[in-house]
Amino acid sequence: MEMKQPMIMNREDGGEHEKEQESQENGRLVADSVAEKGQKSCSGPGQVSNGYPSTSPQSPREGPGAGMDRGSTPGAFRTLVVQQTSLDPPRETWSKKMDFLLSVIGYAVDLGNVWRFPYICYQNGGGAFLLPYLLMAVFGGVPLFYMELALGQFHRSGCISIWKHICPIFKGIGFAICIIALYIAFYYNTIMAWALYYLLSSFRATLPWTTCNNQWNTPNCTRYLSTDLNVSWTDNSISPAQEFYIRQVLQVHLSPGLHQLGWVSWQLALCLLFIFTVVYFSIWKGVKTSGKVVWVTATFPYLVLLILLIRGATLPGAWRGVVFYLKPDWGKLLTTTVWLDAAAQIFFSLGPGFGVLLAFASYNPFHNNCYNFLSGFVIFTVLGYMAEMRQQGVETVAKDAGPSLLFIIYAEAIANMPAATFFAIIFFLMIIMLGLDSTFAGLEGVITAMLDEFPHLLARRREWFVLGLVCVCYLGALSTLTYGGAFVVKLFEEYATGPAVITVVFLEVIAVSWFYGTTRFCNDVQLMLGFAPGVFWRVCWVAICPCFLLFIIGSFLAFPPEVKLFNYLYPFWTTVLGYCIGFSSFICVPSYMVYHLVTTKGTFKQRLLKSITPEASGSSGPQRDTIVITNAV
Repeated sequence: MEMKQPMIMNREDGGEHEKEQESQENGRLVADSVAEKGQKSCSGPGQVSNGYPSTSPQSPREGPGAGMDRGSTPGAFRTLVVQQTSLDPPRETWSKKMDFLLSVIGYAVDLGNVWRFPYICYQNGGGAFLLPYLLMAVFGGVPLFYMELALGQFHRSGCISIWKHICPIFKGIGFAICIIALYIAFYYNTIMAWALYYLLSSFRATLPWTTCNNQWNTPNCTRYLSTDLNVSWTDNSISPAQEFYIRQVLQVHLSPGLHQLGWVSWQLALCLLFIFTVVYFSIWKGVKTSGKVVWVTATFPYLVLLILLIRGATLPGAWRGVVFYLKPDWGKLLTTTVWLDAAAQIFFSLGPGFGVLLAFASYNPFHNNCYNFLSGFVIFTVLGYMAEMRQQGVETVAKDAGPSLLFIIYAEAIANMPAATFFAIIFFLMIIMLGLDSTFAGLEGVITAMLDEFPHLLARRREWFVLGLVCVCYLGALSTLTYGGAFVVKLFEEYATGPAVITVVFLEVIAVSWFYGTTRFCNDVQLMLGFAPGVFWRVCWVAICPCFLLFIIGSFLAFPPEVKLFNYLYPFWTTVLGYCIGFSSFICVPSYMVYHLVTTKGTFKQRLLKSITPEASGSSGPQRDTIVITNAV
């Protein structure tokens, strides 16, 4: 008896079939879809390319026995589908859904939420700022957040290898994300080293930033506590907390600027070494270990913020800070700066584009459903208290943004509280916990991307690769530990991450929405979750999000920020240097496009078509190799 057996295989190399036949006893044989002789039909959803329905149990509504209740007449032709389990080890998953949730929360709520949001809020109209903030969140931030979680969970890949399943020519986006993550690791962990220095300095009866008789103090140092009498605050007065931060911790007075950074501070070098040691032993084994650590690092800051809020609300003058924080200035909504700040703040709060959401979601089970104001109140109750003590306006006390709010204003306020040592310890512990969460997430994004891209080289050497990555990050951070290291931190913060990552996310949403297609993406979500995203999400991904991101990019290029730290105004050459650092990560995108077109075989049209055509994904659902045998009796 003769029978034809055309075979369709979803492997890259069909010649591997003979090698795999020996292990077919590990697979499953599914008989389905009675087909009458000579019947022809075209491919469609749920069908294989020969026109016969597919029985691959990729949807939650389907299973291995789908269609088995259909009768089959003797001698009829049937389609046999052999699904062979992949011989590769299964992908690691989160132990509990709460591990994933706490990791995402810990990543989203970082140090920037503690100082950046309160400062941006009061600077842009107080309570009135909530309107543009919420609008930007609904139409820009949340759709991008949702898109990255869905992409990572469906394709089960990191930020590099995922692009072969979406649009191969955009694979450079993944490499750019990894470089941006390294730049963040170079300066972000230094802030935790400062916090650790403060924490170690807090274990004494008298906090060192409360007195003016230390070796680092100047004649302008003015000590004042709630118990001091006849202390007048002048324009030349400097608080002990400010001198401790600038002259003892940073020692920035020993560096004239970026052109002469000075020596590395050995105290900060040891603090940073301890931070990276904790980071290494938290992520070296994967999400199984980091998922347990975030139960402490993601929840402890909320407990501390609640304690500090209660304590701050009882301080004299706290109401002045709260009123200043929330008092709306509706006139500022007519300026473009407010809307730009709102867009940037919600973007950095949710954090799409850093590869973290892709990495975290890729460790979810296939069918898992993935569908800031407290810190502001804490900060401004304390600022109100400081304004009451100095007999100044809140806007004068809160003139500094960035880490200065933490290491000067808040440290000074804690020193004026009863039980100052206790509050100092828990506050700087909170700062370290917030920073560790984001560091875990950022490095895990890089680790997942590299392990997925080079599995045969790195999969069994994760611990050594993580050790090498942490060492590179530590060496890269040495410039931020010098006497002028604070200037380097500010430069990285302004130029190396913000504009580059926004541009990368703009290309990411274009690639997914316009090249991969929202229809195909929504079908993937439906296959994974059982329901498809609605019209609102589609419109946001196709039109609103690209415009939202393009608005931020255009505003940054049209109005480059004037960077200033303390009394040092960054010269023009540092602006050029900043743009070069930012462009050094983004250059991966066009470079890989050229490389992919050059190395792909065929005519230019064939190369271009292949470059924008997704490769077959073997990760939607359980990893199996599928063989379809048709016309078998």
